[in-house]
Amino acid sequence: MAAALALVAGVVIVEGAPAEAQRIRARVFLTQARIPRTLTERGLIRFARSHNARRLRETTSQPIPEREWRANMVTSFNRPPGDLEFQVLFYHLEGGRNARFISPPLSTFVNNRDEKTFVQRLRLDREQFEPNERYELRVVVRRQEVGRTRFDLIGEEVRRSGEVSFGSDET
Repeated sequence: MAAALALVAGVVIVEGAPAEAQRIRARVFLTQARIPRTLTERGLIRFARSHNARRLRETTSQPIPEREWRANMVTSFNRPPGDLEFQVLFYHLEGGRNARFISPPLSTFVNNRDEKTFVQRLRLDREQFEPNERYELRVVVRRQEVGRTRFDLIGEEVRRSGEVSFGSDET
């Protein structure tokens, strides 16, 4: 009887371990460096890890209100997502732990169900994102969060002189 009980317990443990190992996870990297086109999947992940940016710098070729932050997002799953789509949600981290959702979410459609690594270009504009603030990016598959990363947006804020002048026709 004890041997049968031990056998059943062993089967439960063996069956439970692969299910936990199959839980989907994602590593997310943001890079502003140009990604070489000739990399293998392993080389792409190594490049993204070594060029991972925690602080994204804005473009400087436009006037301040029209500037934006550009980056490449490399998402590497531990196994194929098993869905035709995954979503990227952005949160503005306000004062520590308060997170404000920035809508709409970014949907990424998968064209090959067997792929595990995806590269996507991001363009974050000033209408939704603010300079010198902290944000969190979360990857979601079937309403389940599978990965996240935090980053800061570095940029120049709009300057206001604080001076007000009234002309003779305005008074």
